Amino acid sequence: MKRYSYVMEYLSGLENTGIIFGLDNINWILDAIGNPHERLNFIHIAGTNGKGSVATMVSSILKNSGYKVGKYTSPHLIRFNERVVVDEKEISDSEVEEIGDFIIDRVEKQKEKKRFSYFDFTTAMAFEYFYRQKVEIAVVEVGLGGRLDSTNVIKPLLSIITNVDIDHTDYLGSSVEEIAKEKAGIIKKGVPVITGADGIALEVIEKKAIESESPLYSMGRDFSFKKIKEQTGDFLVRDKIFKNVFVNLKGEHQLFNASLAICTISLLKEMGFNIEDHVIYSSLAQIEWAGRLEMVRKRPEIILDGAHNLQAIKALVRFLKEHYKEKKKVIILGVMADKDYEGMLREIVPEAHTLIFTKAFSKRALSPYELAKYVDKCYITDNVFDALKKAKNIACEDDLILITGSLYIVGEAKKLLDEVF
Repeated sequence: MKRYSYVMEYLSGLENTGIIFGLDNINWILDAIGNPHERLNFIHIAGTNGKGSVATMVSSILKNSGYKVGKYTSPHLIRFNERVVVDEKEISDSEVEEIGDFIIDRVEKQKEKKRFSYFDFTTAMAFEYFYRQKVEIAVVEVGLGGRLDSTNVIKPLLSIITNVDIDHTDYLGSSVEEIAKEKAGIIKKGVPVITGADGIALEVIEKKAIESESPLYSMGRDFSFKKIKEQTGDFLVRDKIFKNVFVNLKGEHQLFNASLAICTISLLKEMGFNIEDHVIYSSLAQIEWAGRLEMVRKRPEIILDGAHNLQAIKALVRFLKEHYKEKKKVIILGVMADKDYEGMLREIVPEAHTLIFTKAFSKRALSPYELAKYVDKCYITDNVFDALKKAKNIACEDDLILITGSLYIVGEAKKLLDEVF
């Protein structure tokens, strides 16, 4: 356990370096440890929203088809180990120790020294772990953007760009077109691309796919879905239809994500992967992905949703209007400072009977006092624990407590709920 703590402290120190774009540092680390990624098969997922959900859907279907599957996502909610899983089982503390120590030792022995980021290091850890575990395929989620993201050293079997919207403007650009160019940077020569993007973003992705001689599969043209009833839809992939598929994740946006996943699986089948249709149905019917419209308590009902940008907040509001129109809502909200929080507030504030602003334990977190400038009435707390206590005191048994605005807020709340309620 001491070595696990040492690795976590080492990673914590790397967080102070912030975001370092570019592939030089991750390539340097990977070269130091023998380039494990060069011996793995990958699916690479970029996009503004839905990356983790699509990754989990695809990896679950593959696992249930008998394949050994790695999955790398971020951020984690409670423990670092959530980021790196094989067959939906988290990397153990002892494996974090072993691989963390191995990489630290290798990089410190290099004559040339590099200043690398937390995400560079954790990406290398994931690739080394997947190699040691002999996974048959690894599903990898982009951390930020695509073109210069640490994960973009891989050459995947398939690339997915879920969608494109305004987010991370400080790093990716101020327009959808600029952001789409960054995300389209994951497209590799000859590698098929699946996307749910539309409008100018789709035009950018199409142009990059043509330049890269990469087959492009686009939502609405090559595959689509139709909602039949709550959490159930018909899914069409070219000439094949999957009827009445139940998806065990709430919100219509999860049918959108399932459509991307089913298209991905259909292409993998064409590549020779042995996946039966009934496994697609059963896997999606049992899928779980924490912190996404996750109901964690009843009376009062408590829902956690890591809606962290304008598009995700809009999806959350649609869900609230459809399912909780008549319920009194106590909303705990905390956001990161680099988000369009004014736009997020315009969407979510009209849904709240009571607003509690708070902040996550993160340098990127926006002060709740800044959020309070945009509303007439709210409560302000300096941490998630106090926000939960305030919500408990305010809410009646028949009310809804919603905790949202950031996966960091959701993760801290998830950790503290038993203590408060």
